[in-house]
Amino acid sequence: MIDGQRLEILTESAKYDVSCSSSGSNRANRAGGLGNAAAGGICHSFTPDGRCISLLKILMSNDCVYDCEYCPNRKSADVRRATLTPTEICELVIGFYKRNYIEGLFLSSAVFGSPDRTMELLIATVEMLRREYHFNGYIHLKGIPHADEMLIMKAARLADRMSYNIELPSEQSLKLLAPQKTKQSLLLPMKSLSNAITYGKVNKVPRRDAVLPAGQTTQMIIGASPETDGQILKLTEALYRNMGLRRVYYSSYVPVVQSSLLPTVGAGLLREHRLYQADWLIRFYGFDVDEIVGEGENLSKEYDPKCAWALRNMQLFPVEVNTAPLASLLRVPGIGAKSAYKIVEARKYGKLDFEHLVKMRVVLKRAKHFITCKGKFYGSESVAEVKNCLLIEGGREINEQLSMFSETSVALSALTGEV
Repeated sequence: MIDGQRLEILTESAKYDVSCSSSGSNRANRAGGLGNAAAGGICHSFTPDGRCISLLKILMSNDCVYDCEYCPNRKSADVRRATLTPTEICELVIGFYKRNYIEGLFLSSAVFGSPDRTMELLIATVEMLRREYHFNGYIHLKGIPHADEMLIMKAARLADRMSYNIELPSEQSLKLLAPQKTKQSLLLPMKSLSNAITYGKVNKVPRRDAVLPAGQTTQMIIGASPETDGQILKLTEALYRNMGLRRVYYSSYVPVVQSSLLPTVGAGLLREHRLYQADWLIRFYGFDVDEIVGEGENLSKEYDPKCAWALRNMQLFPVEVNTAPLASLLRVPGIGAKSAYKIVEARKYGKLDFEHLVKMRVVLKRAKHFITCKGKFYGSESVAEVKNCLLIEGGREINEQLSMFSETSVALSALTGEV
């Protein structure tokens, strides 16, 4: 029986890892089994259609042999320690699932004993869930740096998703703040998993032998080290293109531990929000990082990244909604990816006007300065006036971005990343 104190310690210790949200697994239920990860996947937040899907987020142990400066569970920290056995975690997961508390598991751990020993125990837990308890629900497993590659691949055949958290955006910062981790100890397993996923897709490997149907994610801590947004996004772009990651998560540094090597002030949620907006532009809007921000620069606080780009490239606007190619529509502030595709589809059947755009959830307060509709233009002629209008609109978004009860357009932007 797990006592409440250990459960509290290990769930509290897991809250700093934000890379657990997920979707995309196709692991279906089987006769005599429990759980189903095929119907919409699993995430730790609200989905765009309004569902909130839950999972147990827990560490196996917070008794770490590493001493990373930024980590609340580091070896030198004066905190309560706890460890669970594979059997205890399995009983907890199945008990919570049967009570309808959870639909999946996010399992991580501090490195206790050695990386290989920690990885072996994590695998033993997942293997027990799959084979003894016949649990078919979603499982996200945290990879342990420096663990043997054979262990990594074994874990990948049992889990739906894995994550190796880069944490700090440069090797120099890793050496300073997390000297027991290296760039290679994080990137090499990510590359191996990426190759295995690609091999499975190309060769149509049967589901029972495939690895990580929901892919990989990673996390970076923002503001604990001096890297600029440009450097962070360059790394993000490389991870998406070279590693095939599903998501890169950004976690604003919060000074929860004291260290002379760390800032005394947190990075703030606005910087995190801007990085997510820029990340969305890279993945879904066809932007390169160099178009969004210079390598030695930070993103604008006043304007979201798409608005900032548009203001630097006013010579490309306005575009005619009824004839502009999809690539141009995706670059118009206020037209999200879904709206752009709706416009392209709808204009096959007739000319669109501004009323049609409102029904497609185009944010005309922004978009009107960059588009014409049937040749009509309702935006501001002066660049200075456009900047002022976007600044006012951007200020409203900043004030409301974290609220689940904001205006519809703002709430949807926070949920979907559309800008």
